[in-house]
Amino acid sequence: MQIPSPSEIRSLHEKYAPSTEAFELVFTHCEIVWSVAEKLISTAGRSLDADLVRAGCLLHDIGVYRLIDETGRIDKPNYLRHGLLGHEILAGEGFSEELCRFCSCHTGVGLTKHDVESQGLPLPVADYIAVTGEERLVMYADKFHSKSNPPKFLSADSYARYVDRFGRDKVSAFADLRAEFGEPDLTDLVAVHQHALV
Repeated sequence: MQIPSPSEIRSLHEKYAPSTEAFELVFTHCEIVWSVAEKLISTAGRSLDADLVRAGCLLHDIGVYRLIDETGRIDKPNYLRHGLLGHEILAGEGFSEELCRFCSCHTGVGLTKHDVESQGLPLPVADYIAVTGEERLVMYADKFHSKSNPPKFLSADSYARYVDRFGRDKVSAFADLRAEFGEPDLTDLVAVHQHALV
C-alpha cells in the first residue's frame, strides 16, 4: 500500500475544500488530531505504523467538505455521513480500503449495525468500527478536538461525560481506548492554537 505524504494529503484537502475557511477548519483539525496521536503513539504497547497513523489523522475528516454549503454552514442533520463521504472520496481517488476506513470508522467510539438501526441513523446498515491499532488510535485522538464554533480541545473526562449520552457501551468503549492509549497532554496544543480546553 502506498501511503500519501503530508503534502499530497494537503493538496487533496485543497482540491475538495469548497472555501479557504472550510479548508482552514477541517485541515487544521486533522493536523491537530495528528499532533494528539503523535503524543500517544509510543504508549500503544505495540508497534504501530506511524506513517499510516499520520495519513489516517490527516485524511479522516475529508468527507466534511461535502457537507459544507457555499455560505460555510455545515449540514448538521447529515453530519454522521461525513465518514462515508470521505470513504467515497478516497476510494474515488484510488486509495486503498485500508486508508478509506480511517474515514468511515472513526465516528464517536464506533457505530454498530444496532446503533444505525435503533437510532435511525442516516447511514447504510453496517458496522463502522475501528479495528486495527492504527484505526483505533486515529479514532481516539479525534475525540480530543472539536471543530465546533469556536473550535475547542476536550479533556478525556469531558469526552467521557459527553459520550455517556449514547449509552453505557460507548462509555465502556471510550474507557477501553483510554486504558489502551493513555491521556494526551494538550497544554502545548492549547497554547499554539488558542482553542479553549474544556
